[in-house]
Amino acid sequence: MAALEQQELTKWLQAWSDGDRSALEKLVPVVYAELHRIAHHHMRSERADHILQTTALVNEAYIRLVDLRQHHWRNRAHFYAVSAQVMREILVDFARARRSHKRGGEALRVSLHEAQALSGAKDIDLVALDEALDALAALDKRKSQVVEMRFFGGLTTEEIAEVLKVSPNTVLSDWSFAKAWLCRELASE
Repeated sequence: MAALEQQELTKWLQAWSDGDRSALEKLVPVVYAELHRIAHHHMRSERADHILQTTALVNEAYIRLVDLRQHHWRNRAHFYAVSAQVMREILVDFARARRSHKRGGEALRVSLHEAQALSGAKDIDLVALDEALDALAALDKRKSQVVEMRFFGGLTTEEIAEVLKVSPNTVLSDWSFAKAWLCRELASE
Protein backbone atom coordinates (compact mmCIF):
# COMPACT_ATOMS: atom_id res chain seq x y z
CA MET A 1 0.00 0.00 0.00
CA ALA A 2 1.44 3.37 -1.00
CA ALA A 3 2.24 5.95 1.68
CA LEU A 4 -0.54 8.24 0.45
CA GLU A 5 -3.07 5.39 0.64
CA GLN A 6 -1.85 4.58 4.16
CA GLN A 7 -2.37 8.19 5.21
CA GLU A 8 -5.84 8.24 3.66
CA LEU A 9 -6.74 5.01 5.45
CA THR A 10 -5.56 6.45 8.76
CA LYS A 11 -7.58 9.62 8.12
CA TRP A 12 -10.71 7.58 7.33
CA LEU A 13 -10.25 5.37 10.40
CA GLN A 14 -9.96 8.43 12.63
CA ALA A 15 -12.98 10.07 10.99
CA TRP A 16 -14.99 6.87 11.46
CA SER A 17 -13.95 6.82 15.14
CA ASP A 18 -15.32 10.35 15.39
CA GLY A 19 -18.69 9.20 14.03
CA ASP A 20 -18.37 10.02 10.31
CA ARG A 21 -20.47 7.35 8.54
CA SER A 22 -19.20 8.41 5.10
CA ALA A 23 -15.66 7.49 6.21
CA LEU A 24 -16.85 3.92 6.82
CA GLU A 25 -18.13 3.77 3.24
CA LYS A 26 -14.65 4.75 1.99
CA LEU A 27 -12.99 2.24 4.31
CA VAL A 28 -15.06 -0.80 3.41
CA PRO A 29 -13.43 -1.72 0.07
CA VAL A 30 -9.87 -1.12 1.29
CA VAL A 31 -10.29 -2.76 4.68
CA TYR A 32 -12.28 -5.69 3.33
CA ALA A 33 -9.64 -6.39 0.70
CA GLU A 34 -6.83 -6.30 3.29
CA LEU A 35 -8.77 -8.49 5.75
CA HIS A 36 -9.36 -10.96 2.92
CA ARG A 37 -5.63 -11.03 2.17
CA ILE A 38 -4.81 -11.68 5.83
CA ALA A 39 -7.49 -14.38 6.14
CA HIS A 40 -6.35 -16.01 2.90
CA HIS A 41 -2.83 -16.16 4.32
CA HIS A 42 -4.18 -18.22 7.22
CA MET A 43 -6.62 -20.37 5.30
CA ARG A 44 -4.52 -21.33 2.25
CA SER A 45 -2.53 -23.77 4.36
CA GLU A 46 -5.61 -25.33 5.90
CA ARG A 47 -6.89 -28.83 5.30
CA ALA A 48 -8.87 -29.12 2.07
CA ASP A 49 -11.97 -30.18 4.02
CA HIS A 50 -11.81 -27.28 6.49
CA ILE A 51 -15.31 -26.00 7.23
CA LEU A 52 -14.38 -22.36 7.85
CA GLN A 53 -13.69 -20.59 4.55
CA THR A 54 -11.68 -17.42 3.98
CA THR A 55 -14.73 -15.31 3.16
CA ALA A 56 -16.55 -16.51 6.28
CA LEU A 57 -13.54 -15.57 8.43
CA VAL A 58 -13.36 -12.13 6.78
CA ASN A 59 -17.08 -11.53 7.17
CA GLU A 60 -17.05 -12.47 10.84
CA ALA A 61 -13.96 -10.32 11.49
CA TYR A 62 -15.53 -7.40 9.62
CA ILE A 63 -18.77 -7.65 11.63
CA ARG A 64 -16.85 -7.69 14.90
CA LEU A 65 -14.67 -4.76 13.82
CA VAL A 66 -17.67 -2.67 12.77
CA ASP A 67 -19.15 -3.31 16.22
CA LEU A 68 -16.00 -1.69 17.64
CA ARG A 69 -16.92 1.62 16.02
CA GLN A 70 -16.54 3.37 19.38
CA HIS A 71 -12.91 2.29 19.37
CA HIS A 72 -10.48 5.12 18.63
CA TRP A 73 -8.26 4.06 15.73
CA ARG A 74 -4.81 5.67 15.88
CA ASN A 75 -3.70 4.55 12.41
CA ARG A 76 -3.92 1.68 9.94
CA ALA A 77 -1.32 -0.42 11.76
CA HIS A 78 -3.38 -0.13 14.95
CA PHE A 79 -6.49 -1.18 13.04
CA TYR A 80 -4.74 -4.25 11.59
CA ALA A 81 -3.31 -5.12 15.01
CA VAL A 82 -6.85 -5.17 16.42
CA SER A 83 -7.93 -7.13 13.33
CA ALA A 84 -5.28 -9.72 14.21
CA GLN A 85 -6.73 -10.03 17.70
CA VAL A 86 -10.23 -10.44 16.28
CA MET A 87 -9.15 -13.13 13.79
CA ARG A 88 -7.32 -14.96 16.58
CA GLU A 89 -10.50 -14.91 18.69
CA ILE A 90 -12.61 -16.19 15.79
CA LEU A 91 -10.22 -19.02 14.92
CA VAL A 92 -9.77 -20.05 18.55
CA ASP A 93 -13.54 -19.90 19.22
CA PHE A 94 -14.08 -22.08 16.15
CA ALA A 95 -11.40 -24.53 17.29
CA ARG A 96 -12.86 -24.74 20.79
CA ALA A 97 -16.38 -25.27 19.47
CA ARG A 98 -15.16 -27.97 17.16
CA ARG A 99 -13.17 -29.63 19.93
CA SER A 100 -16.17 -29.70 22.23
CA HIS A 101 -18.56 -30.94 19.56
CA LYS A 102 -19.39 -34.59 20.17
CA ARG A 103 -18.45 -35.75 16.69
CA GLY A 104 -15.80 -33.13 15.98
CA GLY A 105 -13.57 -34.24 18.81
CA GLU A 106 -10.28 -33.09 17.40
CA ALA A 107 -9.08 -29.52 17.66
CA LEU A 108 -8.86 -27.40 14.55
CA ARG A 109 -5.37 -27.63 13.09
CA VAL A 110 -3.91 -24.47 11.61
CA SER A 111 -0.76 -24.38 9.54
CA LEU A 112 1.76 -21.86 10.79
CA HIS A 113 3.36 -21.21 7.37
CA GLU A 114 5.76 -18.45 8.45
CA ALA A 115 5.76 -19.52 12.09
CA GLN A 116 6.70 -23.16 11.47
CA ALA A 117 9.71 -22.55 13.67
CA LEU A 118 7.29 -22.76 16.60
CA SER A 119 7.02 -26.48 16.06
CA GLY A 120 8.70 -29.19 14.04
CA ALA A 121 5.28 -30.35 12.87
CA LYS A 122 3.52 -28.80 9.89
CA ASP A 123 0.29 -28.17 11.78
CA ILE A 124 -0.30 -26.96 15.30
CA ASP A 125 -3.30 -27.08 17.60
CA LEU A 126 -4.72 -23.55 17.54
CA VAL A 127 -6.23 -23.89 21.02
CA ALA A 128 -2.83 -24.95 22.39
CA LEU A 129 -1.21 -21.98 20.63
CA ASP A 130 -3.82 -19.64 22.11
CA GLU A 131 -3.19 -21.02 25.60
CA ALA A 132 0.57 -20.73 25.11
CA LEU A 133 0.17 -17.13 23.92
CA ASP A 134 -1.89 -16.35 27.03
CA ALA A 135 0.87 -17.86 29.19
CA LEU A 136 3.48 -15.83 27.32
CA ALA A 137 1.38 -12.68 27.81
CA ALA A 138 1.42 -13.31 31.55
CA LEU A 139 5.24 -13.24 31.39
CA ASP A 140 5.67 -10.56 28.73
CA LYS A 141 2.61 -9.03 27.09
CA ARG A 142 4.57 -7.28 24.32
CA LYS A 143 6.17 -10.52 23.09
CA SER A 144 2.73 -12.12 22.94
CA GLN A 145 1.41 -9.13 21.00
CA VAL A 146 4.27 -9.41 18.51
CA VAL A 147 3.33 -13.03 17.75
CA GLU A 148 -0.35 -12.19 17.53
CA MET A 149 0.18 -9.28 15.14
CA ARG A 150 2.69 -11.14 12.97
CA PHE A 151 0.93 -14.50 12.82
CA PHE A 152 -2.75 -13.59 13.04
CA GLY A 153 -2.55 -10.13 11.49
CA GLY A 154 0.22 -10.54 8.95
CA LEU A 155 1.75 -7.22 10.04
CA THR A 156 5.32 -6.45 9.08
CA THR A 157 8.09 -5.81 11.59
CA GLU A 158 7.84 -2.08 10.90
CA GLU A 159 4.05 -2.03 11.37
CA ILE A 160 4.33 -3.92 14.65
CA ALA A 161 7.04 -1.50 15.82
CA GLU A 162 4.72 1.39 14.97
CA VAL A 163 1.80 -0.08 16.93
CA LEU A 164 3.91 -0.99 19.97
CA LYS A 165 6.00 2.18 19.78
CA VAL A 166 9.30 0.28 19.84
CA SER A 167 12.12 -0.11 17.35
CA PRO A 168 12.01 -2.75 14.59
CA ASN A 169 15.05 -4.39 16.23
CA THR A 170 13.07 -4.77 19.45
CA VAL A 171 10.27 -6.44 17.49
CA LEU A 172 12.74 -8.85 15.88
CA SER A 173 14.25 -9.65 19.27
CA ASP A 174 10.79 -10.21 20.78
CA TRP A 175 9.83 -12.41 17.81
CA SER A 176 12.95 -14.57 18.21
CA PHE A 177 12.39 -15.00 21.93
CA ALA A 178 8.67 -15.71 21.51
CA LYS A 179 9.29 -18.36 18.82
CA ALA A 180 11.76 -20.20 21.06
CA TRP A 181 9.51 -19.90 24.12
CA LEU A 182 6.41 -21.06 22.24
CA CYS A 183 8.32 -23.91 20.64
CA ARG A 184 9.30 -25.15 24.08
CA GLU A 185 5.76 -24.73 25.46
CA LEU A 186 4.09 -26.45 22.53
CA ALA A 187 6.62 -29.29 22.48
CA SER A 188 5.88 -30.05 26.13
CA GLU A 189 2.26 -30.74 25.17
